[in-house]
Amino acid sequence: MDSKGAIAALDLAKKVAPSKAEYWLARDIQVVLGYRRWENFEDAIQRAKRACEKGGENPNDHFRQTAKMVRIGSGTQRAITDYFMDRYACYLVAMNGDPSISQIAAAQRYFAIQTRKQELQEDGALLDKRIEQRKRLTTAVVKLNVAAKTAGVQNFALFHDAGYRGLYEMGLGEIKEKKGLSDKEDLYDRAGRAELAANEFHKTQTEDKIARVRIQGQLPAQRSYKQVGQEVRAAIRKIGGTMPEDMKPEESLKKLERERKKKLPKPR
Repeated sequence: MDSKGAIAALDLAKKVAPSKAEYWLARDIQVVLGYRRWENFEDAIQRAKRACEKGGENPNDHFRQTAKMVRIGSGTQRAITDYFMDRYACYLVAMNGDPSISQIAAAQRYFAIQTRKQELQEDGALLDKRIEQRKRLTTAVVKLNVAAKTAGVQNFALFHDAGYRGLYEMGLGEIKEKKGLSDKEDLYDRAGRAELAANEFHKTQTEDKIARVRIQGQLPAQRSYKQVGQEVRAAIRKIGGTMPEDMKPEESLKKLERERKKKLPKPR
């Protein structure tokens, strides 16, 4: 089997679980990888499992031993060993396979490419979730501002400063300095999902409290905003989470969205 044939065969051997996870059966790819004897192929699997362990991964998360019944004649059957293997496991088997077998190089390339494709898909999904959280936070800010205005808040700079000091225990300028952001950068544009979620919860709960308690006046509204922030901060500390000011900034959402648009196919 040539390189192209091996790659096509590996793709055909792929199975998809109900959870959408991809997997391969060792017996299915044994022949694709050019191994005639199961004993030799199982040696490669064992080397791959050791490599997996050395890499800090639990082999049982990637290789799951199973057995299947095969007919051996006269209507009788016997159990033979097999393995469920995910993409990473297959890649390790290929990397630890017999380099004299031509199909091994094709398999290495195939699983490396497939792994990279999956990583890009996962990165895209995480970006989508982060963008959605950012949009929800924007909505939460707008609704909070409406509630604050109804309560009599006139100086919104002081109002939001109180909120920052409640959740972060410092003002916006200090937060940006601690995170290494420039004055012109938007704090939330560089925030990760955990930080965005904390801020959204802070703002929605403050909006609810202002309306529920019927808070009136600039100073009472500021105190409520700060107090709710302190409560959110205390909850994060209680569960052992990272304090918002210590959460590492992530790549700019605006930049990531621009890069994504550049990669989209241009309309003809």
